[in-house]
Amino acid sequence: MGPVRGVPGPVLVAAAALLTTLVAGCGLRDGGTGERTAPSPGATERRTPTPVAPARRAASQVTPEGPRAIRLPDGTVLRVRAVGTRADGELAVPDDVRVAGWWRGGSRLGDPFGATLVAGHVDSRRQGLGPYAALLSATAGQQVVLQSRHLRQDFRVRSLRLVRQAPLRHQPWIHSAGGDRRLVLVTCAPPYLPSRGGYQNLAVVTAVPTGPPQRRGP
Repeated sequence: MGPVRGVPGPVLVAAAALLTTLVAGCGLRDGGTGERTAPSPGATERRTPTPVAPARRAASQVTPEGPRAIRLPDGTVLRVRAVGTRADGELAVPDDVRVAGWWRGGSRLGDPFGATLVAGHVDSRRQGLGPYAALLSATAGQQVVLQSRHLRQDFRVRSLRLVRQAPLRHQPWIHSAGGDRRLVLVTCAPPYLPSRGGYQNLAVVTAVPTGPPQRRGP
């Protein structure tokens, strides 16, 4: 997938307000070795097989769903639409600044691992500044809420990081379906240089779950 390109238009937020912090690692956790202790030579042991109860579906287990709405750290609620990539490899972010795009190649609400990438334009010539501009001043500890048709999950902002505009395939921590569960919000960030194609940076907000997803209804 490619970079998230902003629609030309000035953003009236100083780049100095961006908080650059460490982002949580994305590596998969290693499992155990699975080794077993062998019985002593010559030992004879007979055990009565223990009946095994049939596996039951965990009460907290949910069916993953694509997100439909998001509440940003400042309280603004946006509709979320599933998006893919364009022919040139760029993420097809909705043109409407009031609609965010969830990359369908990433994790869904209810998946146990990986990044749920939800991107939005910071502004547009026709609409001016969009709600995603508020991400440029996001702070650690703020709450983000993601909702699907049947699920809701709360996240807490862990970091705001400023990165150079580049194909996102070179930055897998932003969109990878592997690694620790996380919500990643992306929008364009200053400086804006028309001679170089527009915004030169991405603001990447990483948030982590505060608990498991909850069912919204029956």
